[in-house]
Amino acid sequence: MARRLISPAAACRGCGFVNAGFLGAVSSSHSAKFVGKRTSCSVATEPPPAATEKPEMDAPKEIFLKDYRKPDYLFDTVDLQFRLGEEKTIVTSKIVVSPGVEGSISAPLVLHGCDLKLLSIKVNGTELKGKEYTVDSRHLTISTPPAGVFNLEIVTEIYPQLNTSLEGLYKSTGNFCTQCEAEGFRKITYFQDRPDVMAKYTCRIEADKTLYPVLLSNGNLIEQGDLEGGKHFALWEDPFKKPSYLFALVAGQLGCREDSFVTCSGRNVTLRIWTPAQDLPKTAHAMYSLKAAMQWDEEIADAILPFGFATCQVFGLEYDLDLFNIVVVPDFNMGAMENKSLNIFQSRLVLASPETATDGDYAAILGVVGHEYFHNWTGNRVTCRDWFQLTLKEGLTVFRDQEFSSDLGCRTVKRIADVSKLRIYQFPQDAGPMAHPIRPHSYIKGAEVVRMYKTMFGASGFRKGMDLYFQRHDRQAVTCEDFYAAMCDANNAQLPNFLQWYSQAGTPTVKVSSSYDPSSQTFSLKLSQEVPPTPGQPVKEPMFIPVAVGLVDSTGKDMPLTSVYSDGTLQTLSSDGKPVFTTVLQFKKKEEEFIFKNVPEKPVPSLLRGYSAPVRLDSDLSESDLFFLLANDSDEFNRWEAGQVLARKLMLSLVADFQQQKTLVLNPKFVDGLRSILRNTSLDKEFIAKAITLPGQGEIMDMMAVADPDAVHTVRNFLKKELALQLKDDLLAAVTSNRSSEAYTFNHDSMARHALKNTCLAYLASLNEPDVTELALHEYKTATNMTEQFAALAALSQNPGQVRDDALLDFYNKWQNDYLVVSKWFALQATSDIPGNVVNVQKLLSHPAFDMRNPNKVYSLIGGFCGSPVNFHAKDGSGYKFLGEVVLQLDKINPQVASRMVSAFSRWRRYDETRQALAKAQLEMIVSANGLSENVYEIASKSLAD
Repeated sequence: MARRLISPAAACRGCGFVNAGFLGAVSSSHSAKFVGKRTSCSVATEPPPAATEKPEMDAPKEIFLKDYRKPDYLFDTVDLQFRLGEEKTIVTSKIVVSPGVEGSISAPLVLHGCDLKLLSIKVNGTELKGKEYTVDSRHLTISTPPAGVFNLEIVTEIYPQLNTSLEGLYKSTGNFCTQCEAEGFRKITYFQDRPDVMAKYTCRIEADKTLYPVLLSNGNLIEQGDLEGGKHFALWEDPFKKPSYLFALVAGQLGCREDSFVTCSGRNVTLRIWTPAQDLPKTAHAMYSLKAAMQWDEEIADAILPFGFATCQVFGLEYDLDLFNIVVVPDFNMGAMENKSLNIFQSRLVLASPETATDGDYAAILGVVGHEYFHNWTGNRVTCRDWFQLTLKEGLTVFRDQEFSSDLGCRTVKRIADVSKLRIYQFPQDAGPMAHPIRPHSYIKGAEVVRMYKTMFGASGFRKGMDLYFQRHDRQAVTCEDFYAAMCDANNAQLPNFLQWYSQAGTPTVKVSSSYDPSSQTFSLKLSQEVPPTPGQPVKEPMFIPVAVGLVDSTGKDMPLTSVYSDGTLQTLSSDGKPVFTTVLQFKKKEEEFIFKNVPEKPVPSLLRGYSAPVRLDSDLSESDLFFLLANDSDEFNRWEAGQVLARKLMLSLVADFQQQKTLVLNPKFVDGLRSILRNTSLDKEFIAKAITLPGQGEIMDMMAVADPDAVHTVRNFLKKELALQLKDDLLAAVTSNRSSEAYTFNHDSMARHALKNTCLAYLASLNEPDVTELALHEYKTATNMTEQFAALAALSQNPGQVRDDALLDFYNKWQNDYLVVSKWFALQATSDIPGNVVNVQKLLSHPAFDMRNPNKVYSLIGGFCGSPVNFHAKDGSGYKFLGEVVLQLDKINPQVASRMVSAFSRWRRYDETRQALAKAQLEMIVSANGLSENVYEIASKSLAD
């Protein structure tokens, strides 16, 4: 049963895009998107208490999906007036209120509020007094509102300069900024702060013209001008109804990069990216990304476009206003926010230059700028009815940004990256105390569910479903069932059990066994599925799982598939005479058998091609089968997957050997397999880099009954060094052959060359031999772009010693004035596996470049440390103690960020008894702290629960 604790601190996938080293945070991306929050709320007669004086709160209560009810009242229009000041801000809201249901209503009007000082409240121009309304720490209630439509006016006083939570309206680095998803608007004024209350907004902003020359809000600029006393104003109008979480305001001293885009219907749209003037040169790539996203999302007949799309995934979605603004801010809890026509981004997801940003940064900017733009339709024009439906907008929009990035790069490599993220972040959560169905808040897994619709209905069928969805629900707040109905109705089909993906938590495990009968020339696949129990859901029903399958013959070629028999039905796989080489099996029972007819020889099955469903696969493929697929599978994702399965099995076997104090020995067939990949010039270089990369420590620990960080770390290091030793000549050749003196260009060929070179350099540096150390130093010193320089620094930093220390110091001295590059420097040291790294991280907390109030730096340093299994899970508990102390300190500043940090404790029961006791002690210390925020309380208490 879907439920959540009051209340969500949600934001869009871009908002969840935090440091990749932090296992509790996605998302790249991305999670930690929808954590509970327990913000101290009070009715203010004076400025609210400072962050260090938060009162103790009652335990939050759970909210259930089954208890959803439509609002008693609707808001038709909302006129906001802001008088921005240095000590306080006055907010006036004028709202046209109408009954939520037909006929008269006697229900009270209940408005949400937090950290507000109420100055006045009027109904139809008459000020309310005494018992006509009540105010408590969370609500303003009008006991007997007028019947029918009426006007409501509320004046509040707020204190953005004291708002370190970075929710609602806050002031940071001299600028005013808002973040209202999920429940930040209630920190601005009293309101029905829920996504199904949609209204048309106007916003008038008044401020000192010298301090705040730029005044921005949603929609179109209607009027602007000067006022007495050195002030000025701007009046904005958004013609489209929206929920309050999409409201945005920015005021400050900002420069602007301006461009334009002509839509498919011929409208000219002005595009502006606002940032401090000195950073404007670094916004060129973000503007490119925005224009590429706008073009990709439209209906275009010609697939060969100026941006170079090879296969254009079109949605026929044209931008609907004449202005699109992006604002860049350094202090932001998330990565970005899709506010209607006024997107707000954290600096590192907009600013880029070859000297300061890596290929990964450029790719992230492309994806997240696209993601936030795509929200204009999937999230803004059609929004979610309640926060249990969050995956409806986030999962759908993540799918769209994945497709967008795939069309601008290598589709296979992008698919590998997305699936890796799912396994690293989502699967462990599915197996822990924070397990939940994709309703309310899994957008990584939610994107995979959207992808399954496309897998079942094909590109044209998926497009028909999307068209019907927008036709039915434009400017509405809807549910996951609405999306399902549109997809099925558009294709005149049903998907039995499919809705289980929205309501059932956990990751299904699909077991596959195969057999071949030469006499009848039939090949059988027996499938079974199991979804493990999760908190609140001990018994699970079978899921609808699309399993894409191909059969590979002894020569390595795909077999044509003619027919398959299942559940008493024989299905012919080709209706137009063209051979079919991959088919999608509709697996919807606990156990099911599929029999392929007319199979002339025993094949090797290629299962779950393209990763057609977000499941764990347990097949009877032998080691020789996997090596065969690694060398021959036409599905490149499964070719990579075969190598990963082999690596995981090898690593688990070696972990067992290490635990039994046996000598570690590397299987020579595994070395030969990687050597053949390295030498295969027909393969994409970025694919090769992915294929020779070992599974991460977290992924291996996730497969163990009792996670052993020390054993996994030792085994992975052993494998890395042995592979480097035995493949040294090939690795050196790859480094040398992929050097380039050309100017930096962000394109797939350059990224692929960098990826292969840098992966090989990391392998070589693990040897810690003088010649490869000199090689890494040479690459560091001669690098002409951040991608190669930072990769060389990372390679050098693997090994403790003077070379490492000197390189890190040199890098900081060079880049100390660029805070985004310094954040990379923090992250590199925080994620290091060198012994006893907690001491170094503790020292970095006092570094002059570190600021606990800046979420990006917190994610880089503290979140990065949590992503180092061997140090965070140190046997002496030093890593746990460090995080416990930091969480309490951070909670007093920014509860939302603190809750992301504490989620690193959520799977403490996966470890040995000693580690369990140490982690549990820290969680108990946290939940017993006075004045703890709801954010941290929810995560910590859930983690402690049986």
